[in-house]
This record gives sequence, C-alpha cells and structure tokens, in this order.
Amino acid sequence: MAGPIRQPIDIKSLERYIASNAPEIKTPIDLKQFGYGQSNPTYQIIDNAGKKFVMRKKPPGQLLSATAHKVDREYRIIHAMEQTDVPVPRAICLCQDPTVIGTDFYIMSFLDGRIFQDPSIPGVSPEERRIMWKDAVETLAKYHKVKPADVNLSNYGKHWSFFNRQLKTFNTISAAQAKAIDIETKVPVGEIPHFKEMVAFFSDPKTQPKDRSTFVHGDYKIDNMVFHKTEPRVIGVIDWELATIGHPLSDLTNLLNPFTTAESPYAAKIGRMNKAFQKGACPGLPTKEECIQWYQDASGYDPRPDLTWGEAFGIYRGCIIMQGIAARYALRQASSPRAKEYGQQMKPWAELSWELIQDCMKGEKAKL
Repeated sequence: MAGPIRQPIDIKSLERYIASNAPEIKTPIDLKQFGYGQSNPTYQIIDNAGKKFVMRKKPPGQLLSATAHKVDREYRIIHAMEQTDVPVPRAICLCQDPTVIGTDFYIMSFLDGRIFQDPSIPGVSPEERRIMWKDAVETLAKYHKVKPADVNLSNYGKHWSFFNRQLKTFNTISAAQAKAIDIETKVPVGEIPHFKEMVAFFSDPKTQPKDRSTFVHGDYKIDNMVFHKTEPRVIGVIDWELATIGHPLSDLTNLLNPFTTAESPYAAKIGRMNKAFQKGACPGLPTKEECIQWYQDASGYDPRPDLTWGEAFGIYRGCIIMQGIAARYALRQASSPRAKEYGQQMKPWAELSWELIQDCMKGEKAKL
C-alpha cells in the first residue's frame, strides 16, 4: 500500500531528528507514502535494520482550517490509550518544530496486520467475518467506556453540547471551503446543497439526542482498524485526527454507515452503496440490529431512539469532509490521488442526508 512520495520531504533532516529523538529507529531510513490519509499525509518508514514505522504529518502550505490536521492531538490520544485495553499503535515521538520537515509530525509503531478497505471484509470465512465485526463493535464500546480523567485527558475536549459545537465548527470550516477557488479552472468549490436547512434542523433542541459525554474517535470504521494477520480480532485502531470528547452516537453511526447506505440510490450514484450490506447478501455479515445489540451490551447505551438523527448528522458531517477534500484538491494540497473523485461526491451525499432528515421530520424510526 506504500508507494512514491507525492509531496517532498527533507529526509536528511528527518533522519537527524530521528537519531536524536527516536533512537530505536536506526538511520538511514527508506520513506514511502501510503495511498490513504485524505487529511494528514501518512508515510511508511523502514529503518536500517528493516523495521517498519509510520509517520503522520500536517499537509504543507496555508491550511483552510486552524482546527484541523492536529497531529499533536492524534499523538496524545494514542499515547493515552496505551494505558487501556483499547488496541492502538505505540506512540514513539512528536515533533512540533517546523524546521525539521516543514510541518508538525509524529511517529508510531507499525502494526503488522490486515486493513480492509471494504467493510464487508472479503477474503475471510463467514464465521471470521462475523467475529471480526463483533470485535470492531466491542472495541468501540471499550473506547467509549474509558473515562478521560483516568488517562489524564479531561481537558481533551468539552464535556457538553457536542453536536452544537460540531455545527458551529462545521459552519466556519464549510464557509472557508466553499470559497476555495480551483487554481486551474478558477471555479469555487461552492456551498453544500441544503446546507442552511440541514443546520437549522440539527440545531433545533427539540430534535437533538440527549447529551452524553465520552471519548469519540471521529472516524471510526472498518478501514481505520488493523486486524491480526491470521486471527479474527482488532490489533489497533488508527487515524485519530478527529478524536475528542463528544457523543458516542457519532462513532456508532459512522461504523454502521454501510448498513445505512445499502439501499440508497444517492449512495449508489457515487459508488458508496455496498451491495454486500443488503440483507442476506454476504454470508457471516451481521445485521445492523445485531451490531446495535452488541454495542448496547458492551457499553450500556441503547442508541436506537437517536439512530436516524445520528445517521443524518453523520452523512451531513461527511459532506463537510468531502467539501474539504474538494477544497484541498482545488488548492492542490490534497494528499490522496483520488481527491478529485472524493470531492465530487459532496452533492449526492448531501441529498442522502436531506432524505434522512425528512425521515426524522416524519417521525420515522431508524430502519434496522
């Protein structure tokens, strides 16, 4: 999965820093860039002894958001989770000196396991597929049960009004992203369809779920975890850039998104409808209701009354992310070679969120 470096890195400067601050990594090093990492470029380090490590860094250039790309927050949460039963890579070092390679970065251990881009987890037996999904759900519940004070991270985020805080942040971010002008076509990215109406709905206190406060990962899904090479279990959760303190519903609906979109024509239009998640299509794949029950049993929180609202909010949040990818592509700051494609998915994704909001307005329960 690691290939050529798409944005230049001063490898000699990086090696000098590593020699002084991470002596377990033997220089000189070989550096390659992973294909994933839409927001923070991600690299594979192979040291002189043949050991592998992973580096995450901020993108180069003037960034659209002052609150995004916080690799120091990634480092802190990973380091904190090392004290718990939540499986994570080992945090090795954090550098916030821009003279080293131009931006902040951190280095962590490399997890030698399996990453599945397809959440239906192809290539395993039906029995393993079910166990792996169950472990992914229960790992999320473990994370949500960690008390911030117990790992010295009470100040990692505010403990109230998570969704309102998200809406305020997204408003600011989306306004900046919409104004980003493509450096070649001179066309601005533009506003997300139904944006003002969606914000009005999600801001209404009569519709919002009851406030809850736990750690949240921010992008918890199957392809952001590493499974053991041969055993059906999670050995590490990765991509912690969006982690904070918030409402656990946001992580659960993100994980269950493939079930939510399995019947959606909007998701199908942009290639984000996974047919394996249609009922009975994939042997061993659990149902959405089974996943919810596993989560409730392990966490103590029953999300069912809040589910459709959470699904709609999660899709809306996805629109912000897609708009951000489109904006970074417009400025040619995107780290993924598929950034243009992802950015173009913003408008159909917004229609799906709007459809779910209509379900909420009609008082429909989540489709399980």
